[in-house]
Amino acid sequence: MAARGSLFDLRWIIALLFGVYGVVLLVLGIGFETDADRVKTGGFNVNLWVGIGMLVFTALMAVWALLRPLQVPDEAK
Repeated sequence: MAARGSLFDLRWIIALLFGVYGVVLLVLGIGFETDADRVKTGGFNVNLWVGIGMLVFTALMAVWALLRPLQVPDEAK
């Protein structure tokens, strides 16, 4: 029953979405940052730091889902 419960666990779906977007922002922040972008944000690399924050959030969601898996009650007999 544990596999059926973890299949519908929204924490994994949220972690996956934040992970994908976090990696995209991290790549944009590392490789495609221009001086004009830095001027707009006051010298702050927004894509890089938001990407790192999203990846940290992804890790927290994954750890939470691993440490406290969903409990699906057995059907009443």
